[in-house]
Amino acid sequence: MTWRAPEIDRRHEPFVADERTMLQGWLDNHRDTLLLKCAGLTAEQLRTASVPPSGLTLLGLVRHMADVERWWFRIRSAGEDIPGLYDDDEDPDADLNAVADADPEETFATYRAEVAAADRAAAGLPLEHTFRHPRRDGSSNEISLRWVYVHMIEEYARHNGHADLIRERIDGVTGS
Repeated sequence: MTWRAPEIDRRHEPFVADERTMLQGWLDNHRDTLLLKCAGLTAEQLRTASVPPSGLTLLGLVRHMADVERWWFRIRSAGEDIPGLYDDDEDPDADLNAVADADPEETFATYRAEVAAADRAAAGLPLEHTFRHPRRDGSSNEISLRWVYVHMIEEYARHNGHADLIRERIDGVTGS
């Protein structure tokens, strides 16, 4: 039997809520949107770079967002001492690029596990929680968990736009 990306019932954002619930709701909606863009596709389709000259794939986007979830919520916000998921000294974008031999079923399981771990890491922190984020020039910025939520919503929104175009080129499926 051919593995296909699982179907998903997308959670919708709340229309009225406190700030934390609103941020989490929008983040969850965007997480689900990425999975919705992949739903029903085969491993080969998920590896397809369908908008030349870009090499961006849906599988690469899922890998990237799993790594970004780990980076911002667990490593940075919660201070966990763990490596990135797809660290590669020769290819800093290995999460996006190294999909030819990547196992989609394993990638989706990793993504779901990272989302759950990110939620657990953030749940114990107030939105006002801050941490130092080092910059390449040696300086650093103080960043709040609130900023991380907003940044993650923005990151998903941007990549979900990419995913929408890739999916449409693969099989014509469109929609939000």
